[in-house]
Amino acid sequence: MGAITSSNLANAIVKLVAADALPALMGNLVMGNLVNRDYEPTLAQAGDTVNVAIPPTLVANNLAEGGAVTTQNPNLGNAQIVLNTHAEATFQIPDVTKVLAVPELLNLYMQPAVIALAEKIESDLLSLYSQFTANTAVGTGGASITEATVDAAETALFNAKVPAAASKYLVVDGNTYSQLRQIERFSEFNSAGEAGLRALVDGTVGKIKDFFVFRSQFVKKTGSAPVTTNNLAFTRDAMGLVIRRLPQPLPGTGAVAEYAELGSFGIRVVMSYQPNTLAQQFTVDVLYGVGVLRNAFGIKVLS
Repeated sequence: MGAITSSNLANAIVKLVAADALPALMGNLVMGNLVNRDYEPTLAQAGDTVNVAIPPTLVANNLAEGGAVTTQNPNLGNAQIVLNTHAEATFQIPDVTKVLAVPELLNLYMQPAVIALAEKIESDLLSLYSQFTANTAVGTGGASITEATVDAAETALFNAKVPAAASKYLVVDGNTYSQLRQIERFSEFNSAGEAGLRALVDGTVGKIKDFFVFRSQFVKKTGSAPVTTNNLAFTRDAMGLVIRRLPQPLPGTGAVAEYAELGSFGIRVVMSYQPNTLAQQFTVDVLYGVGVLRNAFGIKVLS
């Protein structure tokens, strides 16, 4: 059994903090759990560009008897996502040993930091709404969403050749979600069965017109009187979230770092000592970029 030293104790503390951070991050994400996450645990720096391959389009040719095949030279599509966001949340703990003795205290410190990172990622993904131009937006800004609007969004994605097996998502703000719950055909047991009962009693919309429906507090709003809500309908490959590892601190600088990675998400937790405040400082940070991968696989749903 190895001796307990200040070095391995510091590493153990950071590992404990990192283990609590990542599950909390994923639990507070909506968009981040729905989009394409091209993730490899490789080191990167802010400003790096990541190339995301997009499958090419091929056509089927009729092979006549005795004929030859038609050779195609497809170009592999490419979407570039720049790692232009280094988000961090930093806090200090005066007595870190007390936190280790009472794990619940650690959650009190960690949760606000992790939620702040989740909200930043969520907001950046929903800010991509303006880049979806391949499909004409459906719905009317400042008006309640209707069944016809949802139907039109699903039809537009079908016509854009979204694969039938691909899950479709509709992310709306709180008011629009409330309007969906009040569409009678979807919120009554006699017309929607068990799903209608859940919408009426539990308040969950679930699935409408082949869309899994989610709500987010960070759906973007534009204009004034009336305000236009830019909800999004999309599939996983419409948008990308790329996360890369940040480097370890330089040895001998008094900082200890640990990575936490789960389900294509990765964050770094850095602990350092602050002599001015006589406290341990923790920084939870993540390097990421977001971008549109397949423009035709998303559509704005206005309300």
